[in-house]
Amino acid sequence: VVAPNSRYDEIQNTGNIIAGAVVCVESEIRGDVTIGARTVVHPKARIIAEAGPIIIGEGNLIEEQALIINSYPENIMPDTEGVEPKVMTVGTNNVFEVGCVSQALKIGDNNVIESKADLGRNVILTSGCIVGACCQVNTCEAVPENTVIYGSNCIRRVQTEKPQPQTLQLDFLMKILPNYHHLKKTVKGSTTPVRN
Repeated sequence: VVAPNSRYDEIQNTGNIIAGAVVCVESEIRGDVTIGARTVVHPKARIIAEAGPIIIGEGNLIEEQALIINSYPENIMPDTEGVEPKVMTVGTNNVFEVGCVSQALKIGDNNVIESKADLGRNVILTSGCIVGACCQVNTCEAVPENTVIYGSNCIRRVQTEKPQPQTLQLDFLMKILPNYHHLKKTVKGSTTPVRN
């Protein structure tokens, strides 16, 4: 019998990958992570659940070297007594571009986090938002729907239309990636309800 939280448990616990998701073996998934159908996780992407589970919805695109991490706040250590696990949820049709970092505990639908962007733990990203390349958002706020954050000064504006879902790119990647990369096994017979 292996004790919980042992090194073996950490290595083996790679989460639930719902049938229809494409998750490359070269990605790193640690802890209690659930990945929804039609979500694509590229090689070298990292999804790490330290301080609680991570639930990723359907149709998300997580590119190379993107980091989605549910970590402990800086002032709390993992062995602190009485710390409740916080669930991190990511909605549907979000894009996490190359090298971005997301610690946000709540992300809605149809958002784009561009290359090298950084979302802090206390940010709530609603829906239809774009966080531009290299922008850092580390405030304690709910970013209003359809907000675009861009430029070296993280200027904000509200766009009139939501970003288009990346369905064509997802379809292409779901066909091509299995030809060039080994995939992690999915949970058979398990589906998540489709949201409109």
